[in-house]
Amino acid sequence: MISRDEKRWKITAYIILSIMAVLALLPFILLIMASFTDDTVALMNGYSFFPEKFSMDAYQYILDNSNTFFRAYGITIIVTILGTAVSMILTSMTAYILSKRDMPGVKILNFMIIFTMLFNGGLVPTYISYTTIFHIKDTLLALIVPNLLMGAFMVMLVRNYFEHSIPGELYESARIDGASEFRIFGTIVLPLSVPIMATVGLMSALAYWNDWQNSIYYISDKKMYSIQAILNAINQSISMLASLGDTAGASAAQLPTTTIRMAIAVVGILPILIISPFFQKYFAKGLVAGAVKG
Repeated sequence: MISRDEKRWKITAYIILSIMAVLALLPFILLIMASFTDDTVALMNGYSFFPEKFSMDAYQYILDNSNTFFRAYGITIIVTILGTAVSMILTSMTAYILSKRDMPGVKILNFMIIFTMLFNGGLVPTYISYTTIFHIKDTLLALIVPNLLMGAFMVMLVRNYFEHSIPGELYESARIDGASEFRIFGTIVLPLSVPIMATVGLMSALAYWNDWQNSIYYISDKKMYSIQAILNAINQSISMLASLGDTAGASAAQLPTTTIRMAIAVVGILPILIISPFFQKYFAKGLVAGAVKG
């Protein structure tokens, strides 16, 4: 039997969470409505949840330049899938090693990884390393590799999950049965780590999908641009022409308008909005379980 105080608490919690959910959705709704707004009206009156004049011109522009946008979409999808898969493999294997506190040298490895969460070599030496030593400039690797080596936080999450959410007796019984570490990792640890691996996978996928900085640093060939890089390039171009004022002249007319930026943003976030709800339950559970202090 639920007491009256518990009912009041639940009702209050539901009301507060509902308000927060609506507030979180409002920016996305405004973004979508802005993409369907006539550009002239948007420039004169700003954006509104109820546009004075609807227009499909922004999406027509995307269709007219479909080759560019489809290629960028394809690059984004490939980079996200490959980067997320490799990131999950490296993260889980590294975390499994770090979870073995009795293994020789594991304390040094833990220190080295935690150290990278606090300090890094900076942009200049990183750029020089990737372009002159590893030669990944203007390749798909330029959009994948830099983010692979920036996941110390996720390694710690997965390590804590392996240590505190999987009973140690399972490891011992498997070793008594003669299972190797690779078999324990593949047949016991990973199947029991779906929540944290889904969390890490979603975080990695979001990082790759939304990444545009690597394109700025390592991509000079516009044919290798991701969808986010194209959106950033359009924003930069329009900002530059706006600062020039009337001197821009005819060049401004050839560039995408304000509502087209919104339309590209909508196209860019749609897959994430569709996929995220399916991973939400794993995401919350994985963060809580992986955040246990070791």
